Amino acid sequence: MISPDRARLTIDLDALAHNRAVLAAEAPGAEIAAVVKSDGYGLGAGPISRRLHAEGARSFFVARMSEGEALRAELGGRDAAIYVLDGLLPGAAGRLAAARLTPVIGNLPQANAAIAVAAAHGGLDVALQVDTGMNRQGMPLAEAAALAGPPGGLGALRVRLIMSHLGSATEPSEPRNRQQLEVFRQARALFPQSRASLSASAGAFLGPDYRFDLIRAGISLYGGGPEERPDPRLRAVATLAAPILDIRNLRPGDRVGYGAGFTASQPMRVAVVAAGYSDGVIRAAMGRGQAWVAGALRPLLAVTMDLLVVDLEQGEAAIGDPVELLGPHALLDDLATAAGTVAHEVLVRLSGRAERIYQGADRP
Repeated sequence: MISPDRARLTIDLDALAHNRAVLAAEAPGAEIAAVVKSDGYGLGAGPISRRLHAEGARSFFVARMSEGEALRAELGGRDAAIYVLDGLLPGAAGRLAAARLTPVIGNLPQANAAIAVAAAHGGLDVALQVDTGMNRQGMPLAEAAALAGPPGGLGALRVRLIMSHLGSATEPSEPRNRQQLEVFRQARALFPQSRASLSASAGAFLGPDYRFDLIRAGISLYGGGPEERPDPRLRAVATLAAPILDIRNLRPGDRVGYGAGFTASQPMRVAVVAAGYSDGVIRAAMGRGQAWVAGALRPLLAVTMDLLVVDLEQGEAAIGDPVELLGPHALLDDLATAAGTVAHEVLVRLSGRAERIYQGADRP
């Protein structure tokens, strides 16, 4: 039974391990690294990373340096490389070294700063990100070539990984993917001794040309499909459920919630559920999203801060019964589509108010 007055978020670590195995089978020969930024996509970077480490993950990616410091503490003495996507920011060298974090260098000023740090400390491991056409992070190919060009120009700097990021990997037929691949091949040739990584979750499914040495697995670890729609190979990691607080009978013309969001056109039975956007259910999903209750998916009529309303249709339900708002029946990508967003946002919006339960071993 779930709590009588609050939502429960169940995080299935066995499903997480299954999804990692799916990615490993899809990209044989490539290391499956784990992207655990934003507190493991909102699901808890510590338990997520410890389980993935037990499954063989040895490389982890975070966005902020503070995330990397927290992750190093969570992993304890486990052998792991932690990459910080923000790179080497001014004054950060000491903190990066203390937590044994590897900065992802994305521009020439950061590269020059890293070369200076390497000279002062007898060496520095970095990853180098090249912009192949996404225009977000990474240095242009010409700057990477200038950095690689002069013999000894890198000094004591050790480029362990050369990487880029695909902007349209969720659309396999998009020509931009092939264009970025060709630019990345040129970038990799500049650093032949470095390992290479072009693909995140979606790119891992584009075929062998896109695999290289390391996949930066993110959303598909957590159950999101590589093409932003449900993929039957992947399992739901997060299940958000909440109890029914009340069951109401509506007459034709009755309105539900604020404004005129929904008006009953016929007699209806609806359930009032103890969850809302304070728990991470995105308000934009009302009228388009569905929740699993009484053995079927039922329309989500209204979402407010603490409560939401679900049409019971012909289903039999009672006060206290659980309603699955996200999980193996109310699928992550379907909820994201209903809310007009992506699975990543659905997960990171899950709040701390819901009771959290981890299933599956968080192995030592």
